[in-house]
Amino acid sequence: MIDKWYDRRDSVYIEFCVADSKDVKINFEKAKFAFSCLGGTDQVKHENEVDLFEAIDQNESMHKRTDRSVLCCLRKAEPGKPWLRLTKEKAKLTWLSVDFNNWKDWEDDSDEELGNFDRFSEVGDGDMAFNTQEAMAKMMNNMGGEDDLPDLDGADDVRASLWSSSSFSQFHFT
Repeated sequence: MIDKWYDRRDSVYIEFCVADSKDVKINFEKAKFAFSCLGGTDQVKHENEVDLFEAIDQNESMHKRTDRSVLCCLRKAEPGKPWLRLTKEKAKLTWLSVDFNNWKDWEDDSDEELGNFDRFSEVGDGDMAFNTQEAMAKMMNNMGGEDDLPDLDGADDVRASLWSSSSFSQFHFT
């Protein structure tokens, strides 16, 4: 199991890739983060405790559980300060890698990306849930619509006329 993390302006995200997790326990402290759960078909116990690179706001940090992973949003105590790594120590951790699919240069951040923290919403049992509908709506809005597509009416007619034209038959392929 390789877990992933990425840095944003106001928060640091870490994803624990544990399928079918149960009994998820997250403990946010000012400079430490602890995670444990049972996961997989064998319900193996997973535990991690990390001394963090910088301080977090433990009251504003939260997590959400899905069938495939547990995503934690660690709210930075000092927003706008980049984290060079997740851990206080410079040692390479074999269980942790950078999530380059979600990593962004801060110069590229848009106001929309700064709202990622707001996608988490509280659920009755104390876990956090991801607002999937909102995320999908934003993604679909960014994709564009039919107005962005070129007009292809008559494309089949053009293709047919090219194949039947005598000028095209001049070419011989060997």
